[in-house]
Amino acid sequence: MTLDQLAIFVAVAEREHLTRAADAIGRTPSAVSAAIRALEAAHGAHLFDRVGRSIELSPTGKALLPEARRTLAAARQTQDLLNDLGGLNAGGVSIEASQTIANYWLPSRILAFSTQHPRVSVQFDVGNTTSVARSVLVGEAELGFVEGAINEPALVAIPIHTDELVIVVPGALKDSSSESFALTQYRWIMREPGSGTRTEFEHALTGLGLDTDALDVALTLPTNEAVLTAVLNSRCAAALSRLVVAPFLLSGQLSRLNIELPVRRFTMLHHKQRRLTAAARKFMQACTD
Repeated sequence: MTLDQLAIFVAVAEREHLTRAADAIGRTPSAVSAAIRALEAAHGAHLFDRVGRSIELSPTGKALLPEARRTLAAARQTQDLLNDLGGLNAGGVSIEASQTIANYWLPSRILAFSTQHPRVSVQFDVGNTTSVARSVLVGEAELGFVEGAINEPALVAIPIHTDELVIVVPGALKDSSSESFALTQYRWIMREPGSGTRTEFEHALTGLGLDTDALDVALTLPTNEAVLTAVLNSRCAAALSRLVVAPFLLSGQLSRLNIELPVRRFTMLHHKQRRLTAAARKFMQACTD
């Protein structure tokens, strides 16, 4: 068993799809498949069930997954410690961000950091608020970036930016009402549970005396871009970051309802008990300056 085989196993296990796993880790599907077969053969273990055209974790695979994650996290920490001895001349920083931050706030900061420190690699993954917090907790990411509050005692949460959720509809459906009951007049496209956008919108609804059950939810989608496209091609409403919808408000393709939602914070996370590498500390500084 090698660390490379474990990393491939985790990539496939998390996606339950060989091609998507191969794309995520920069390998060919045949190389990923061969690594899984070699791991299974070396230990006489059956890690995946092939069900039709899909694959699923076997009971043995489910038992191995958390141990594999812990082993890879420990290996990364050891590598980071060795790289840290050379300051910012080598090594890297692993980060994971929820979608709004990943797509609209972080890219320019990653570019500036990489320009200033060209020999330091930035491993960048995208999830939702729940998955980002989990990655930082288990050591898969040194730094996490999420929208809204995280109630996790093991994590340090540092506010880094403020953002505004806005309620939008297609331009032709502009509503002049400022009353919260106007929200029940529309069908809704929602982000998935666990996303910062969904959580913050639900908190805002509570402040308006409503909850999600009061809304006619037509569709739940896993990305901002999917929600945006659905709204643009429907007669539905959605709550999205101003960063996401700004150009469409400007062009008139979308209109904003006159209902104010509370400002939300973008937050940077790291684990209280794990030593941050020099690269991670420098990246944190770049995000708070």
